[in-house]
Parts: sequence; structure tokens; C-alpha cells
Amino acid sequence: MTSGRALLAAVALLPLTAPAGAQTLTIGVGGSVTSLDPHFYNAAPNASLAVHIFDRLVERDARARLTPGLAAEWRTVEPTVWEFRLRPGVKWHDGRDFTAEDVAFSIQRIPNVANSPGSYAGFVRAITRIEITDPLTIRFHTAAPHPLLPTELASVFIISRHAAASGSTEDFNTGRAAIGTGPYRLVSYASGDRTELARNDAYWAGPEPWARVSYRLMTNDGARSAAIMSGDVDVIDQVPSSDIPRLRRDPRIGIAQMQGLRMIYLSPDRSRSAAPPGVADNNGQPLSANPFNDLRVRRALSMAIDREALAERVMEGTAVASGQWLPEGAFGYNPEVPPPRFDPQGARRLLAEAGFPQGFRLTLTSPNDRYPNDAKAAQAVAQMWTRIGVQTQVDAMPWASYSARASRQEFGIRLTGWGSSTGEASYALVNIMGTYDRERRTGASNGGRYSNPELDSLTARAVATIDDEEREMLLRQAVRMAMDDVALMPLFHLINTWAHRRSIQFEPRMDERTSAQSARPNN
Repeated sequence: MTSGRALLAAVALLPLTAPAGAQTLTIGVGGSVTSLDPHFYNAAPNASLAVHIFDRLVERDARARLTPGLAAEWRTVEPTVWEFRLRPGVKWHDGRDFTAEDVAFSIQRIPNVANSPGSYAGFVRAITRIEITDPLTIRFHTAAPHPLLPTELASVFIISRHAAASGSTEDFNTGRAAIGTGPYRLVSYASGDRTELARNDAYWAGPEPWARVSYRLMTNDGARSAAIMSGDVDVIDQVPSSDIPRLRRDPRIGIAQMQGLRMIYLSPDRSRSAAPPGVADNNGQPLSANPFNDLRVRRALSMAIDREALAERVMEGTAVASGQWLPEGAFGYNPEVPPPRFDPQGARRLLAEAGFPQGFRLTLTSPNDRYPNDAKAAQAVAQMWTRIGVQTQVDAMPWASYSARASRQEFGIRLTGWGSSTGEASYALVNIMGTYDRERRTGASNGGRYSNPELDSLTARAVATIDDEEREMLLRQAVRMAMDDVALMPLFHLINTWAHRRSIQFEPRMDERTSAQSARPNN
């Protein structure tokens, strides 16, 4: 079998030919898309594909700043009432009118999507009542002031009531319910392979330059790089760090980069009082208690990680070491929370204090096709932990399997990622560190089931605070509290990287979204 590296070398000297059809754009993506249902799974690959077909009330530009979408404007009419005026003249792909009824239907559907491994419910948790005042005006009532509602609704895709009222997630995957207002119409969807799209010439913001878009899944790093070098695709994302120098030297290829909002982190299981899966004593016998419920163990594991080495050596300069979930400069970033100091000796002392002077065994689970160098980073962490006496092995698997199992708490500790697409701290506090509660719609992506009522209370205060300066102060306090408690173990923030043909201009994004809308012919 030809390896990805050998394949890359084999195509290095091939001419970079234009794709078939001057108005066709072919994109190779590394993240697995699991569904066309835009409410099924709050994961970046799914959202990146969904933005071609569906719109949102509020959009974000490349730097995560809010811009009008299906809502032309919004305002508070009372402290607990937001009013959104919808854009007139918007049509669904089947020609029917877009109205406030579609918005209400979308908001009400989100918490009830069956079998969602990562719900969007956290974005609509504040809405207690929906009021439609006319076909193009909708009001959202909240129990308390909620200044972040427009920010949160910028993550919520609006679907068609008439197409999806009785539809399931599978009806989106077959295309029956996948009727949107977005810049492209669905032509075909082949799970695990590719999605074909055709331009929506009646798009409310004007037609896109590409008549056709072929959105291809390419989880193998070497194959993605080979595809851009051979001209088989026009754009790739998640450019392998080891291939960036070679691609930069190729005059036919451009590199687009931007500091991202995605944190790669470790999530220990907190759902059990007994030892979780993959955790045992040095004789391979299950432990009587979950070691991750001991703060000393969590701190020891975190202190044993050399984050700078991960960023510089494993990620080869395409990541920035971090001790919190937002990069510097983001709203709520706490400058007083640096990356934990690498201290293996201190880690051993803490383990001994916790009753593990000889350590224990564990399995670190990681995807092997979702994030740049994901399995490689997990292997490096495993070596660091083994050096302090925690004998660690890595179980790396495809994202499709990993994501489903992680949502069922089947892993003791896992490497994963979280992109704070809102650009502020509350998004992670509510969704991955908030106590899991279906009724309150918090902790929707809290796979580790971490729970800290004091942190929940502080988060609730922050998101209800109207004054920006005071809200940021509260969010910084929450960052400190969560990291002191080792709610999770941040490793680094990714620098988002795309490669593209020189005949194309490509705008990089902080939220790592890969879409045809970011690409323009370089005339």
C-alpha cells in the first residue's frame, strides 16, 4: 500500500491543472461530516457543510464578529425581550417564502433532536417563549436579561418548517428535508465520501461565483496534501504541519492561516464514583474509586504535560500552548491563568499524596482523523504520563466511532477539541463545563459530566449581566475557578491552516469553518 507521504512525493512535480469546469470548486476536508441535519451534532465539520445549505439569523465574519443574516436587525424591546426583524424576500430552495414561522419551528426543534451526540440546545436555553408579531418579526422572551442571545443565535441554523415538520435526521441525509435558504442547493450526499452542491442563483445575498461545489471527505493527511499538489482539489483544510514547508515552496499553492478559537484538551470521566473504563491499578485490576474525582490526581496529570513541547515539536509551530479555553485577546480570556508549569516531580508528589505512589494504569482515547496531529499529540501525552508512573496506552479511532462512544461516556479520559465559535468564554462554560441538565439545556457537550454548582452559579450571573465590563470580569473569575478545579486540561490552541490554488483567494477564519464562501476566483 502506498503511504500518504510517498503519495505526496510522487505528485510533487505534476502540473497543477484547473478543475473540470471553470466555475467548479472542489474542497478536500479532513473532518468527518456525520449528518446533513444542521441540528443533529454541534461539531465543526457538520457546521462547515451546513453553512452552504442553511442560513442563520445572525452570521459571523472571519474574525467572529456578528453581522446580519436572515435577521436584518435586532434589538431589546424590554430587558427580557429580544425582537428580530427578518429579511424580506428570502426564499427557500423550493421557492416558498421564508417567515417567522420557520424560525420558531427551528428553535423549538433543537432540544428535541433524537440521539444527538452534541446538542445545540445550549444556544436556545435562555428562550422561555416565542412570540410572532407578524410574518417578518419574531420576539424571544427570556427569564432574565440575556445580552448574549444574538451571539448564541449566530450558531443556530434555520430550517424549513414545511420541509422538515415531520422529518427525522435521516430525512435530511436523504435530501428530502435538506431545503435551506443558503447560497447552495443540495445535489447529492454520500456519507463518508462527498457532498455535491449547486449554486442557488436566487440567494438573497447574491449568487456565489461557483456554479458547482464538490465537498469531499479526505481524512488521510497525506492524501489531502497530495490532492492539492496534483490539482485534484482546489482547497484543503487541516493542512498537516509536516507538509506546510513543502507546500509553501510550491509556487502553485498558497497557504492561509489564522489563530483559531479551538482548544485541544483532555477530558477525564467524572460520571462514575468507581473507576471508569480503561483505568486500573498496576496489576490490571479495576480501582475501587474514580481517581479523576480527586483534584490532586487531575492536577498531577496536568502538571506532567509539557505543553510547550507539544506546541513546538508535535504540532510543529501550528499551535500555541494554553492553560485555558480561549486564546489571548478573546472576551473573557484571563491573563492571570497561564499554562500550568511543567513539573513532573511535583506531579509525582501529588500522586503519592492521593494514594498512588506507584501510579496506576489508564487508556487515553483519541480520534485519529479529526484534529491536526490528534493521535500524535495523544501519544506524546501518554509518554509524559508514563514517565511519572501512570502507565498510559493510547486507543486512537476514527471520529465517527469516537464521537458516538464519547457521548455515552465510554472512555475514562480522552483527547478532544472545542471551538469557542462565539469568541467569548461563556460558550464553553455553559456547554462543556456546565452541569449536564437536559431541562436547563446546559452541559450539552459535557461528555465528561464535570459538575461544579458554584461555577454554574457564577456562569449564570455572568451571562445575565448586561454591562460588558462587568460581564467580562465575571467570566474571568469563572475561567480561574474552572482551571483551578481542573475541570478539563487544555493543551493548546490550533492555528487554522488551509492550502489553496494560487488562482483562488481564500479567507481564513477564526472559527475554522471551511466553505466555498471563503473562496473567490483570483481574477
